[in-house]
Amino acid sequence: MGTSHIPNRRDFIISAAGTTAAVCLGGCSLSSGENFMTTGHHKSGTAEDHRHWSAMASLALEKIKRGGCGYGDIRLMESRNQSLRAEDRRISGIRERFDSGYGIRALYKGAWGFAASSVFSQEEVERTAAKAVEVARASHLLMKSPVKLADEPIHVDKVVTHRRIDPFEVSLEDKAELLLRVSDVLHKRKGIIRTDGFLWMQRDVKFFASTEGTKLNFDLLAVGGSFGATAKGEDDFQSRNYIVPFYRTGYEHILQHDMVSHADRIAEEAIEKVHATQPAPGKYDLVLDPAHLALTIHESCGHPSELDRARGYEANYAGTSFLTPEKLGHFQYGSRHVNLIADNTRQGHMATTGYDDDGVAGQRWPIVERGIFRGYSTSREVASAIGDKRSRGSCRADSWASVPIVRIANVGLEPGNESLDSLIGEVKDGIYIEGRGSFSIDQKRYNFQFGGDAFWEIKNGKRGRMLKNVVYNGITPEFWNSCDGVGNRDTWREYGFITCGKGQPGQSGWMTHAASPARFRQINVIDPKA
Repeated sequence: MGTSHIPNRRDFIISAAGTTAAVCLGGCSLSSGENFMTTGHHKSGTAEDHRHWSAMASLALEKIKRGGCGYGDIRLMESRNQSLRAEDRRISGIRERFDSGYGIRALYKGAWGFAASSVFSQEEVERTAAKAVEVARASHLLMKSPVKLADEPIHVDKVVTHRRIDPFEVSLEDKAELLLRVSDVLHKRKGIIRTDGFLWMQRDVKFFASTEGTKLNFDLLAVGGSFGATAKGEDDFQSRNYIVPFYRTGYEHILQHDMVSHADRIAEEAIEKVHATQPAPGKYDLVLDPAHLALTIHESCGHPSELDRARGYEANYAGTSFLTPEKLGHFQYGSRHVNLIADNTRQGHMATTGYDDDGVAGQRWPIVERGIFRGYSTSREVASAIGDKRSRGSCRADSWASVPIVRIANVGLEPGNESLDSLIGEVKDGIYIEGRGSFSIDQKRYNFQFGGDAFWEIKNGKRGRMLKNVVYNGITPEFWNSCDGVGNRDTWREYGFITCGKGQPGQSGWMTHAASPARFRQINVIDPKA
């Protein structure tokens, strides 16, 4: 009988990576047309690998023009996504997804048509373009109000995400080892019964062309991650989490956050949290950290300021908006301390892609300025409804097979002039909240409630003992009008989102919300179990 082999840690990681990987090949058809040469779609290629895309686009656009359409565009796209999950000192899942295809839009006498395919051949691209024209013509028969696109200059450009380390060149073994090291540190604390970890990365190579003459090449990259620990008390469970914010850059972003160095603190705070007390319901002054405010901004500022939502386009799925167009320019959304700026030009932010899926260049504009509602996120289709001559460049689709729709921009709360200590120092009876928790908001984005990830009592200007189960509610404009202080530039932080749901069929939008800590007076804290 031979001696059995006991695998070491690195052997186990390699084995796990091989046996648990789920490889999803979506729309990876090879070309059958003699005019198009491809290298296959088993990996994201270089711009040179996709030179045939320009020829395909020309065929599609010519077909659209011959169909009598006044406008048309095509987006050819190839995506690679990889994610790893860890649970309790083991790698619980590795997912690798490759996806490629193209979507074609045609506008016939003010009516849209859309068709998509994953087959890269001359015959198929012409057939798909013809289908988009056919749908547009049929839609025209039922259209009551024709679409009028806002003007946009012609752009010929290439956009490449800045990166130092390509995340897809970092081995699965090294990524898994990082998650397992974090898990080891978390489990060293007595009282931690469950841990998790997550790493995520995606690369999108895309070519956009329109009948107007715009031609855009994209090589876009994004990464992110997180980990968490759950502690058990006598009759309770509580969790604490750490976020590596989703960001458009390379794997260096993961390394710079040094997840292992934060693990012991997260485990310690999870244990402290499970033994903490719950505050009595009532009115408290709240100081909210940037990670928490990112979600509050997203739900109560980002979604209400999407113009298609404000005009009722989302009424049957995700609601409308209390920020209706007649409020533009004079509605008191918040106090004078509240300046919410949309910025689709800031490097690294998730909605910063150079140009949107209308071919509109990224821009920066105010949503709320000194408390007054000033602007919407728009597309070329809806911009003219409020008299804007140009779209704000916030029309995006989550894949080649999806129709572009208005999405939240990178919306951030501009810094004030306070430090975190001064924000807390002016609070006699309050709560400091870190991180994201549960939330609920009505269909008009008006009434809401938010939880968080960690909470500390504030008494007489000092942060004290930890609390748990803190949930507050309010009305959006009343809440933002209660803001009387915002942290300075040194306290400003950025947090990306990749799961913003909208549309039918549903799509996931990407954007970043940044903020400094901010203070809100006399907010209603409730008993979440009541």
